Amino acid sequence: MLRNVYDFDNTIYRGDSSVDFFRHCAAKYPRAYLCVVAASPWLVAMALGLAEKTRVKERFYRYLRYVPDVREEVERFWLTHDKNLKDWYFAQKREDDLIISASPEFLLEPLMKRLGLTLIASRVVPETGVYEGLNCHGEEKVRRMREANPETQIDGFYSDSKSDLPLAKLARSAYMVTGDEISAFPFT
Repeated sequence: MLRNVYDFDNTIYRGDSSVDFFRHCAAKYPRAYLCVVAASPWLVAMALGLAEKTRVKERFYRYLRYVPDVREEVERFWLTHDKNLKDWYFAQKREDDLIISASPEFLLEPLMKRLGLTLIASRVVPETGVYEGLNCHGEEKVRRMREANPETQIDGFYSDSKSDLPLAKLARSAYMVTGDEISAFPFT
């Protein structure tokens, strides 16, 4: 099956949906900030390559323990944040598009269902922030795509990040998205 594949955050969504969702939740449940403060040293360690991304993100997502009904908050979040989806995407959207994201599946799933899109994302337990598997990033995106859709061949691939090079290499055409600008993916 030949289809277009898209990263989500900073690609078809203006910003980072995980950060935006944290801000949404912390505004209502200020105790969530405590978890992010506690995770800050780990975030720095991850940026320096000294800590594993999945474990660091789990520390960040501990804030979800302070959100009484995460799934309800996700629904509320998308009522005001779906406006961050980029117009250029809707101009070329196809019903067989595949979205592959490092963001949590529970966060993106309601929006993807509403848009009629297929999603592969990080499996994070909404009530605890614990990962079920690895963060869906880099080579893990390829592995998860092959696992879920072994017959998929990528026609066009769109991302804002060079970390998506493994998927870009599989595409007939790959594009780098910077804001609303789309250019050839830089393979170097």
